[in-house]
Amino acid sequence: MSALDEFLAGERLEDVVLFVSDGFLDDDSRLRSIGTEREHGVLLVVDGERGRSAFQAGTGMDAMGFAKQAMGTDGTIARTLDGATCPAADGESANDSDGGHAISFIFAFAEAENEEVGGLYAEGDVVHAYAQCECGESFSHKWLVGERE
Repeated sequence: MSALDEFLAGERLEDVVLFVSDGFLDDDSRLRSIGTEREHGVLLVVDGERGRSAFQAGTGMDAMGFAKQAMGTDGTIARTLDGATCPAADGESANDSDGGHAISFIFAFAEAENEEVGGLYAEGDVVHAYAQCECGESFSHKWLVGERE
């Protein structure tokens, strides 16, 4: 099972996932040497502290500050955490740089089930994913671990 599969199964709650698109990432970026190449960029699954540092190094933004900003807008982020559909795209394809709505980066973490909080959190572990489109739109998507195929 890959690190991403383990994360998506709720087995790596201390880790974060970072996807940085080819269009946003320099060709010689260190992230390329420590991540997994995907069709449109690089995906990393690393422990939380290293992941937040890698996010800041790759994007120039504080990870939790970005998450706070992005949670104000709902969107759709791929379960594989390497693509998304920008809510401002009006149905255009994700990762379609010709349409101006290619995803620049995605940051995700999982939160353990917490019955005291209630709602979704009482039902199981929750994946929180945050994305930024090249158009500047930031958005979020969350789901229960195991609920999306």
